[in-house]
Amino acid sequence: MPDFSAFKSPGPYHIISYGTLLGTTVFESCFAGIIAFNTIPRPQFSLLRNRIFPVYFSVQTTLPVVLALTYPGSGLPLGTASGLAGTFAEVNRWKVLAPLATMFVTALTNLVLIRPATNNVMRQRNLQETRDGKKSYDPAPHSKEMQKLNKAFGRIHGASALLNMGTLLATLWYGFNLAERIQ
Repeated sequence: MPDFSAFKSPGPYHIISYGTLLGTTVFESCFAGIIAFNTIPRPQFSLLRNRIFPVYFSVQTTLPVVLALTYPGSGLPLGTASGLAGTFAEVNRWKVLAPLATMFVTALTNLVLIRPATNNVMRQRNLQETRDGKKSYDPAPHSKEMQKLNKAFGRIHGASALLNMGTLLATLWYGFNLAERIQ
């Protein structure tokens, strides 16, 4: 008879969740966005990103919670507990809790603050493009209003990129700490 005990352990779910988070973040940050930007016209690129980002940032926000819930403890009677108790254990403050919290906060900020702000600036730019009869990405000169909107978009986009980089670095930080446990 097959042994299904592994399905009851949090360990496999933890590793799969970590791999999904790391893979998604690396692929989206380093490959998918760059390839799409260089391949499809701006309006389609913008539409694609507008559809991908809610899912992407939701995955980045949800999986650190899953990682905290499925944290595999030591299994020893006096060892670190599994789940949230292990995640919040004093001994795991910097190796588990800090990177998971960083991932969660940076991704949540992108999801609930930066993305809506970006969408707002993009709507304003679209309206300004209609007024100006010129796309925001067309060669200069641009109206003063469009210059302000382009600058605002650049700042918001930069903030989003920095937060995303924070998520990636925290994910890598956690991965090194996780690997240390299985050596």
